[in-house]
Amino acid sequence: MKFGHYLVIGLSAVLLIEPSGAGEKKAAAYDIVIRGGRVLDGAGNPWIPADVAIRDGKLAKIGRVVKRGRREIDATGKYVSPGWIDMMDQSGPALRQVGTAPNKINMGVTTLVGGEGGTPVPAADIKAYFRELEEKGISVNFATYYSATQARVAILGDTDVDPTADQLQQMKALVAQAMESGVVGITTALIYPPSSYHKMKNLIELSRVVASYGGLYASHIRDESAKLLEAVSEAIRIGEESGAGVEIFHLKAAYYPNWGKDMGEALAMIAAARTRGVNVAADIYPYTAGGTGLEITAPSWVFADGFEKAVARFQDPEIRTRMKRELAAGPQPGWTNLVHASGGWKNVVLANSYLTDYEKFHGQNFIEIGKALDRDPADVAWDIMLAAYPERPVALYFMMNEADVKLALQSPFTSIGSDAASALKEGDIDAIGLPHPRSYGTFPRIVAKYVRDEKILSLPDAIRKMTSWPATRMGFEDRGLLREGLAADVVIFDLEDMQDTATWDTPTAKPKGIEYVVVNGELVLDQGQHTGKLPGQVLRGPGYKEN
Repeated sequence: MKFGHYLVIGLSAVLLIEPSGAGEKKAAAYDIVIRGGRVLDGAGNPWIPADVAIRDGKLAKIGRVVKRGRREIDATGKYVSPGWIDMMDQSGPALRQVGTAPNKINMGVTTLVGGEGGTPVPAADIKAYFRELEEKGISVNFATYYSATQARVAILGDTDVDPTADQLQQMKALVAQAMESGVVGITTALIYPPSSYHKMKNLIELSRVVASYGGLYASHIRDESAKLLEAVSEAIRIGEESGAGVEIFHLKAAYYPNWGKDMGEALAMIAAARTRGVNVAADIYPYTAGGTGLEITAPSWVFADGFEKAVARFQDPEIRTRMKRELAAGPQPGWTNLVHASGGWKNVVLANSYLTDYEKFHGQNFIEIGKALDRDPADVAWDIMLAAYPERPVALYFMMNEADVKLALQSPFTSIGSDAASALKEGDIDAIGLPHPRSYGTFPRIVAKYVRDEKILSLPDAIRKMTSWPATRMGFEDRGLLREGLAADVVIFDLEDMQDTATWDTPTAKPKGIEYVVVNGELVLDQGQHTGKLPGQVLRGPGYKEN
């Protein structure tokens, strides 16, 4: 009897002690467990109720998770999705300075695809550049293109000349070197000199090199305005003849006389090419204004003989008279006239002059500025550009129609790209100096405006456009889906609270509704606050060779 009494007491003691020990074991089972959320897998499927467990940077279990995590997050009533992918990023140089990318993380973005202007280093230094990012640390995953124009300028300089056969071979060798260093493809920005001097036949040859490695040709196409359809056709042909996949950057119908017409035709052209077997798609940002440098307001021939001669031309009164005449004439061969495409200087707004004397005019259109200074708007723009050099003054060009934006969003082959850089400090304008709300608002705007408020997209499809579709396009095989064994890039958000608060007047306002962001298994945004952690990885392209 006494023995039994002690046995009971002993068992009771074990029971009292065991839960504590078991708790320690359960707490160590996973790094993070997200409980009770509405899980969107990223593939376009409706949400399911599930827990998500993360361990060692991977998605360890999705479903009913019994064991505990070192960090438990209650996602009841919230949505849980794969991390969002920015398909048209400008952070290549910025991440070398500051790796935290606060505006991107605040938007739920876990992976950036940069490189419209190429890499911030020559082809020979790309491997070292990637190692630099990894050693310094970045909060986001990062992949980049190399620019065909980098190869062109390295061999030909910045003038309008056609390469010889030998020079083209040298350019192709640089592209091959870049691909083997880990870039995901090549880019062009064909409205900007000297990129605009590329001929299609040469781009096909460069893209053949890219195709041999399984990469993409991505392009700010030759004209997004009056000759949009010709430019889309050129991009498709480059892919069709070279075998490279094609990504059309920030697809837009930026020509006010053709609003409501060209976007539908452009989408139909892309769809028809895809039916033929061309691997072509596009990304977009959800705004009606683009943002770029003031140099685009001058005809391309001004820059044809290099920058020094361009400066002399800008300073010549007779040449300025000719430039103004061409501005007023509308579309010109070899030049996208964004002033005309926007409907005139009244729809071109000075965003950042980099000049103290002009700060008071930031946010005003050039008609207003011209009146205030009693000067021609073109002269104001060009004088700002010359005075600010080597900085690149930028403007907002209100040249798109909201109905066209919505139409493009609804296409199954469009993804989302911000066309913005990471900020060096939270609350500052992005590192390219453009105060455009897209740098702080692009991704939450998709969910808040086009899913919840206007129901242009379903939530599962919007998430697909920001996760599995771009991951599939880019060959990021371990990202873009919530699947056990894949990399743990995760966003937790409140659909009802989601809001892009960045506007034209307050372009750097932080969005609401994104509460947690996990990158490679580490919390980078915790209850809406950046943790400072740098778990991001460089995502190398299909041609990468380690040695």
